[in-house]
Amino acid sequence: MQKLQTLDYVVFLFYFILVSGYGYWIYRKKQAKQTSTKDFFLAEGSLTWWAIGASLIASNISAEQMIGMSGNGFSMGLAISTYEWMAAATLIVVGIVFMPIYLKNKIFTMPQFLNQRYNSTVSLIMAIFWLALYILVNLTSILYLGALAVSGISGIDFTACMIGLAIFAIIITVGGMKVIGFTDVIQVFFLIVGGLATTYLAVMLVSSQYDGVESLTNGLKLMTEKSEDHFHMIFKKGDTHYMALPGLTVLIGGMWIVNLNYWGCNQYITQRALGADLDTARKGILFAAFLKLLMPVIVTLPGIAAYTLYQKGLFQQEMLGADGTLNQDNAYPVLLNLLPIGLKGLSFAALTAAVVASLAGKANSISTIFTLDIFKNYIGKNATEKHLVWIGRVTIIVSMILAIVISPYMGIDKKGGFQFIQEMTGLLSPGIFAAFIMGFFWKRTNSAGALFAIVGGFLIALSMHNNWPPFSAITDWTTVPFLDRMGIVFLICVAVMFILGFVLPDEGKGLEIDASMFKVQGTFAVGATAVVVILVFLYWYFW
Repeated sequence: MQKLQTLDYVVFLFYFILVSGYGYWIYRKKQAKQTSTKDFFLAEGSLTWWAIGASLIASNISAEQMIGMSGNGFSMGLAISTYEWMAAATLIVVGIVFMPIYLKNKIFTMPQFLNQRYNSTVSLIMAIFWLALYILVNLTSILYLGALAVSGISGIDFTACMIGLAIFAIIITVGGMKVIGFTDVIQVFFLIVGGLATTYLAVMLVSSQYDGVESLTNGLKLMTEKSEDHFHMIFKKGDTHYMALPGLTVLIGGMWIVNLNYWGCNQYITQRALGADLDTARKGILFAAFLKLLMPVIVTLPGIAAYTLYQKGLFQQEMLGADGTLNQDNAYPVLLNLLPIGLKGLSFAALTAAVVASLAGKANSISTIFTLDIFKNYIGKNATEKHLVWIGRVTIIVSMILAIVISPYMGIDKKGGFQFIQEMTGLLSPGIFAAFIMGFFWKRTNSAGALFAIVGGFLIALSMHNNWPPFSAITDWTTVPFLDRMGIVFLICVAVMFILGFVLPDEGKGLEIDASMFKVQGTFAVGATAVVVILVFLYWYFW
């Protein structure tokens, strides 16, 4: 397999200069405002709907999707796309329900919501949990998987790739949320164009390898015939992959907790829309929902194509990991290495765009939470706006260094990158989502209940994950799919929160909510309906 050639590097250099140059231009244009924390962390009032939508996707789609989800496409098929397609439905819910609540109550960070709705103790504990999760799981995974792919394609040393990706992300991130938001539009362009090109050529390769002709329709037909078991969305009990995606749970169970927590209770994501008015935020979220419908074409189909070719006898050595066993996460890098000169550079840029945009978004959220919710409240109470922005930038650099040092020791390659992230995040998601959703809609929800959900929910989930007593006396939790465990933990948290809400005095900290906040009309109403109709068709067709 050929590595990157001169034309590939030229294409990649064009991408690098375009993103960095545009980001620097935005930074210089808005530099006078950079002493404002709201402008630096939120880009208040300056992101358009298309910038918000693009930034949501650019920050979400990263190495865990491009590499990890393609790897799951190789091993289990189209079913892994439920994370993308159910996310489209979730985004509609977030636009209708979550955004009006946040904006009406002037919520700018998730710890701020917890402080305003509960108390400073709940807020501080959650801020620490989020920082640990973002650095130890998300930032490390994105860097590790991204460097794995970049090293495999370019031949550059793995550690050097990690450092290079981190530096590129820092260049964008230190300019603030406005630079991230607008450069993400370019990142998404490269991600989609390069990603679609990779998928197109992978499907064409299937056609040529099996029938000796290059035809997109024939390639897709061959994939559905030769890898028929890879084109089902719902796994039945007893299926090899049931533990990862347990049947209808993906439609009516734990998958909703995964997505609603990620898209609605996550500083990393909601930060993009919290600086806008409701109409702009909703349009941006709707745009992101439509892009989500497209994502499986970019991140899952290449993995299925690689599996179909593997069945034919191709990639037998290339798909092996360092330990000599099949490594599904090699599927996407293997395909990229087959692309023609020039186009490989474009796809390489798409992969880098996905990694860098996600790193930048995650680092900005780490910086926001540490600076505004920890440093400002507990360390530098009298710090000026300019000093807080400086602290934010230092936090970005420190978090990147920590991720580089820690990532090789996290065991990210053991289960497949995407599954690793989902399971680790799933230890916190049920309790966090319970604290948010109960805080939204039940005024008697109190701080004790929220504290139990966040800390107790995490400990219960961790005990189930490791099958520790006393929970191990109930059943062997390692035989229960992690999505189902998430649903059980969520129900336990909600039940305890109800009990504590009735037993303890009312704290009187309910949010300002009225039915008119949730009304939708015009473009959003039509677009949301279209998204739901498309989803119903997709699940019906690929059931």
